[in-house]
Amino acid sequence: MNDLNAISIRNLLFFISVFDAQSFSIVARREGVSASMVSRSVQQLEDALGQQLFYRNTRAVIPTEAGRIFADYARTMAEQLSAAQKELQDKTLQPAGVVRVNAPVFFGQKHIAPWLAELNNRYPKLQIELSLTDDFIDPHREAADLIFRIGALADSSFHARVIGNQTYYLAASPDYINKHGEPKTPADLPQHQALVYRGSSGPNRWLFREKQGKEKQANWVHSPVKAILTSNNADSLYTAALTGMGLVLFPDWLIGDSLKQGKLIRVLPGYEAAIKTELQCIAAIYPHVRHPPLNVRVLIDYFIEVYGSPLYWQLE
Repeated sequence: MNDLNAISIRNLLFFISVFDAQSFSIVARREGVSASMVSRSVQQLEDALGQQLFYRNTRAVIPTEAGRIFADYARTMAEQLSAAQKELQDKTLQPAGVVRVNAPVFFGQKHIAPWLAELNNRYPKLQIELSLTDDFIDPHREAADLIFRIGALADSSFHARVIGNQTYYLAASPDYINKHGEPKTPADLPQHQALVYRGSSGPNRWLFREKQGKEKQANWVHSPVKAILTSNNADSLYTAALTGMGLVLFPDWLIGDSLKQGKLIRVLPGYEAAIKTELQCIAAIYPHVRHPPLNVRVLIDYFIEVYGSPLYWQLE
């Protein structure tokens, strides 16, 4: 008589093991039980399903067609049970131990380091190893549990939790505007002094397009500029912009505070600005695993909480 309520988790796990090993004795030795117990467990499962799951002979245990069909469902049920068990166990655990975090230099200085004291108060057993670099970090090769990455997301070999989008603004100090005037269109930029970030792939390109409705957007156009200062250090360019040396094209998370405080003035407000045509995301990424470690999950949740929605550095 079929009785699905009689299916036990143990019988289900024994079935999966026998299906993979095609042997009662191998599973019995691995689990430290008798082969007859494994066989009885499988037979109880067959009775509950009303289907024969294996052909048995003295040389082999061969799955039947019903056994092959049921194997997929059995694996799914076992995986879901394991996931539920892990999540419930994590509820009783406290994050602890070392978690290695990597981020771009200036983003880490402005938007990670200032929040670590509160993180420590919340999770005192957590130890953070923070490394800051603007070089590309491969989460599968580098010693990092969590990477804050800014750019286009195209690699499906890792998990990514998108925090928000990065928006660029062209800006200059009031002193620079008073001395040199303000460009009216991107075509005016070659007559102005530019402060340009130079990364490993070369100096940033300054791209602009007129603001239009969301349904219709103009193409990005590269605007050549006269760079009187290039640097691979964003802080140096930022400081130079604040002291009136020239125009800078930087993201909102970097210059948002200065724009809000009037230390920098937004230039060409009728245009969108960028350094790449692809949408640039701010994301927390980690290696592709079915169940991310508790330490990684709490860090991501914590920073998403403190960054807020909209992100606290956004201007519009």
